[in-house]
Amino acid sequence: MTAAIEKTVIHEPFRPVFPTPAGLIVSADEDGKPNIMTAGEIFNIGLKNPCIIGIALRKATYSHGLISRTGEFTANLPSRALLEKVDGIGMKSGRDGRDKFADFGLCPLPSLAVKPPIVGECPVNLECKVLSVTTVGDHDLFLGEVLCMRVDADKVGKNQRMLIDKMEGFLYAEWEYYEVGRKLGNFGLSAGKDLRLR
Repeated sequence: MTAAIEKTVIHEPFRPVFPTPAGLIVSADEDGKPNIMTAGEIFNIGLKNPCIIGIALRKATYSHGLISRTGEFTANLPSRALLEKVDGIGMKSGRDGRDKFADFGLCPLPSLAVKPPIVGECPVNLECKVLSVTTVGDHDLFLGEVLCMRVDADKVGKNQRMLIDKMEGFLYAEWEYYEVGRKLGNFGLSAGKDLRLR
């Protein structure tokens, strides 16, 4: 029999699933001028065939309007070295015409499949076409098909598997940032096997 564990009821859940990767979302206006925003979470929806990710944006944000009109965005997963820039970008709006790439010393690299650029300093870049937008509570859920994925070459191993231990990624939870921890094991560890996809 399991010992009794005391639980506390959380009356107003807020971002209850943790951890989720913070990231930089880049969109562009009809003239191609890019805008960067910080997203508290970027999440997997469809794993492959097609690969689909989700981002949730408030209607009031400048990026929401850009992505709604153009149907494209890039999702960029930063390393810990970019933490202050990611946080700073999240506190500035691009609605006034500011160039956040220049303001924060980031390099926009041309995308291969969409108009908005990728953030060169981020080790993982996903170029996405919007598949759908659904109002979910106080945000709109944008589902994006990943048309192109690019990863820093020194962070890719055998069979194009990402080397997570080299990403130096960070997570966002409870209004705080946390570094990704150490590897704990491989899929199949409970059976004494290594069942990772090769």
